Amino acid sequence: MANFSELSGIKQWGAVIVGGAVVTAALYFTVFKSQNEKNTAAQHALEDKIQENNELESYRPKLKQIEQQLAELKQQLEIEQRIVPDEKQVDQFITMMGSEAQKAGVELRRYKAKDTKSQQYYTEVPFDLELDGPYYSTLNFFDRVSKLERIVNVSNLLVSTTKTPSGAGVKHQYQYAPNESVVASFTATTYFSHDAQPSAAAGAGAKPGAPAAK
Repeated sequence: MANFSELSGIKQWGAVIVGGAVVTAALYFTVFKSQNEKNTAAQHALEDKIQENNELESYRPKLKQIEQQLAELKQQLEIEQRIVPDEKQVDQFITMMGSEAQKAGVELRRYKAKDTKSQQYYTEVPFDLELDGPYYSTLNFFDRVSKLERIVNVSNLLVSTTKTPSGAGVKHQYQYAPNESVVASFTATTYFSHDAQPSAAAGAGAKPGAPAAK
């Protein structure tokens, strides 16, 4: 085979062109094509991201409204937790009732916890309480309790005078102050929220009048 230098000028140019074509083809299939595929994939990813950003951009004007709604829901949840706490805070309840009695100017003499009653989403927690004080102070106490943020239902109210306290059904008699004229006993029921109980849901499907399962 003849050396490259022995070839004629036309053949030399032809060999250079063929060699260049071979090298170019080799580079294309080994380097350029791979890089081109990466560039194409990156371009598609960029276009997808731009499209996603454009779609999210439409929510930007609503962001402030959404944040305000979340703040309102959080505030509403806090209020509901104060109205019906999610834990059985007995001490806090008794402290609250004692505080209202002191503000109203009556003596909260006695309290006794009764059996709780569990419903599907909440628990009823009743207490028997006794108090004494001036007539209008006693009215003020029940008015204050009715306006509490937390739900408190008063039932079984019995009222009598300090001269005949037994008429109010109180368990004990005290040395009443001269300005005290009223003795009262009543049941105060508060409520605590809890998760729905499967047993309660199952019991809802029982026939009316059927005995509860023990």
